[in-house]
Amino acid sequence: MKLESLEELYVEQLQDLYSAENQIVEALPKMARKCSSATLRQAFENHLEQTRTQIERLEDIFEELGEAPKGPECKGMKGLIAEGEDLLKSKSDPEVLDAALISAAQRVEHYEIAGYGTVRTYADLLGQEDHSLLLQKTLEEEKQTDQLLNSLASKINLGAKAA
Repeated sequence: MKLESLEELYVEQLQDLYSAENQIVEALPKMARKCSSATLRQAFENHLEQTRTQIERLEDIFEELGEAPKGPECKGMKGLIAEGEDLLKSKSDPEVLDAALISAAQRVEHYEIAGYGTVRTYADLLGQEDHSLLLQKTLEEEKQTDQLLNSLASKINLGAKAA
């Protein structure tokens, strides 16, 4: 794919995030089912609903741009999800698996934080104020999810250590 303008790069990066978010929607229920911690399970279920809202925001941006949201599959997220699915297949101690799922989820969150920070900056540069506000809202949600996972990890990792 040849990108010749910041506008084209912006659309391409939005499509990448759209693919990533849709992959996350498929993965989160699997992760939630494998949790032994009810709190972690609830966090994954809440993030699933939040992710669906984030997809709607992206669809609103695509509609305003007159562009299709579907593009190539996000290979970065595909790899992160594959690593998480390998964990789900493992015969790990339940507390250790919960700690591993947090680790996998945080890798996903950091990928999203990087992506949303980038496209928000592109929106700013392109004078897309409405887009920037929507993307900033999602960026803040991703950061909050990462902070929640940090908080849960402080307890869950101790349980994994004792296992």
